[in-house]
Amino acid sequence: MNLQQHLKSTLTFVLAGGRGERLSPLTIGRAKPAVPFGGAYRIIDFTLSNCIHSGLRRVFVLTQYQAYSLEEHLRYAWSFLPRRLSQFIVPRPPQHGGSGSWYRGTADAITQNIGQLEQNDCEHVLILSGDHIYKMDYGEMLSQHVESGAACTIGAVEIDASEAPRFGILQVNAQSEVTGFQEKPAEGAEIPGKPGRCLGSMGIYIFEKRELIRRLEEDAAKTTGTSHDFGKDILPLMVQEGSKVIAHSFEDVDQEQRASGDGPYWRDVGTLDAYFDANLDLCSVTPQFNLYDRKWPIYTLWHNDPPAKTILAGPDGPASQVVDSMLSNGSIVSGSRIRRTILSNRVHTGEDADISDSILMGGVQVGAGARIQRAIIDKWVKVPPGAQIGVDLEEDRKRFTVTESGIVAVPRGYDFESKRRADDHRMPSDSDFAGV
Repeated sequence: MNLQQHLKSTLTFVLAGGRGERLSPLTIGRAKPAVPFGGAYRIIDFTLSNCIHSGLRRVFVLTQYQAYSLEEHLRYAWSFLPRRLSQFIVPRPPQHGGSGSWYRGTADAITQNIGQLEQNDCEHVLILSGDHIYKMDYGEMLSQHVESGAACTIGAVEIDASEAPRFGILQVNAQSEVTGFQEKPAEGAEIPGKPGRCLGSMGIYIFEKRELIRRLEEDAAKTTGTSHDFGKDILPLMVQEGSKVIAHSFEDVDQEQRASGDGPYWRDVGTLDAYFDANLDLCSVTPQFNLYDRKWPIYTLWHNDPPAKTILAGPDGPASQVVDSMLSNGSIVSGSRIRRTILSNRVHTGEDADISDSILMGGVQVGAGARIQRAIIDKWVKVPPGAQIGVDLEEDRKRFTVTESGIVAVPRGYDFESKRRADDHRMPSDSDFAGV
């Protein structure tokens, strides 16, 4: 079989049910993969775009926590594949079969969908995480997997040793065979010859179908001693028992175009600081992540909004100033100063507003004279005229989440007139703003 045939015989599962607690308040009311990113996208769009570009056309997205926003996005943005050709990207919530439980771990999420493995003709199973930012041709990983004859292949990327407690850490031999697997160790095994560097699991796995089903059924039969998780249970046991597990070293699509010495771009935007930094990098003159690559576009739901524009705030008002920023469709900058900032669709900023180093999500309105710096403002917030966010962090902490580095996060639809803490009232959904 050639690569195209192997791709056609691959079934893909995207794990997209994460709570994303470290991204709160952005994950109040939505799953982490549904969090907006880069002005026009959702986090899950990057994984699904990789699938499309890699030639994968049968994709189940396993949803769970606060799934409505994510499932609506999938329905409107990702329903273009023809089902009559057995091509699809569809959500799969917990099936509550047998145990009647929610997904208890990454492995249990696939176990609850074993029926799909049995019903769909496939030889290989690709398992992905829906909450990372990167570009990857999964076909290259599949080719290595097939040629090696491995039971499982794990996507791997070099990380700093200080990050080991957040990752599965691999040890490999000269043939890329995994000889050791540690899940989130306090101190991970370093790469030989590269002190301070570890080989981390990307949460990307390719299994042979029969091997995966056997491992899942054995794990599901255990009543104790398992978390029903790939990183904690399935993979360490396979390595311990001597199954052939290999590592695929990640090289992203843009790597040849990136400056010499820069490694592949793969970001876990699981904290507010990491999310903020990855977004603001897009405003750089030469960002590490290229959104403008016509050969590898990132697909998403394009809103039916007019073009962005900048205007004078009246005949004698100040001119708009926009520097090193991204403006999405429907945004209007009216006599404001915008620096190193991302404006999502339908953001309006008023006369003499000063906004720097910030992320403003869909529908945010900023009143005249407001000052915003180093802030993330979620959808539909109306910032009153003259308000200050990110200027006095002690005052901000009385109402909002403020990270150790000083990033202020204002939750969706926050009502400034209430003068309550952001977590003291119901977060509105997009449907509350229908027609707005």
